[in-house]
Amino acid sequence: MVYYQKMTPEGYKQIEDEIAALKADRPRRVQNLKEARALGDLSENTEYSTAKRELRHLDSRVRYLNKQLKYAEVIETVNDGKVNLGKQVEIRYEDDKEVEEYRIVGRMEEAVGDEKLPFDSPLGHALMKHKAGDRVTVEAPMGNYEVTILSVK
Repeated sequence: MVYYQKMTPEGYKQIEDEIAALKADRPRRVQNLKEARALGDLSENTEYSTAKRELRHLDSRVRYLNKQLKYAEVIETVNDGKVNLGKQVEIRYEDDKEVEEYRIVGRMEEAVGDEKLPFDSPLGHALMKHKAGDRVTVEAPMGNYEVTILSVK
């Protein structure tokens, strides 16, 4: 059984852009490898080892990203007022009354500090399919807490 990764259209495009940038950089990396190989003895040639490792890393990253696209399930945002992939959600943590805004994204789109929240994280999972005004309990590894959904856009 194949497991597809849910993601937003923006996340899919972001991966496509990264693949294009990596492919555009590949000829430069191949040239670096050729130049390092021309320096002579390969057994003690750190430039060659480094260039070869960087090229392998680039190729590996491209394969990984292509696999992400192959198994991506792009979810279109529906304007139904409920928290779902691609939606902006503003919440209030009930323990300290702090207000935060997140964009619900797929697991592969997660970026720390970008105010993105994976739908399958404990908080994301608790928010899914709820609407503004709902108070939900988040079951997290460090203990449960409550949040109130202030808005869903």
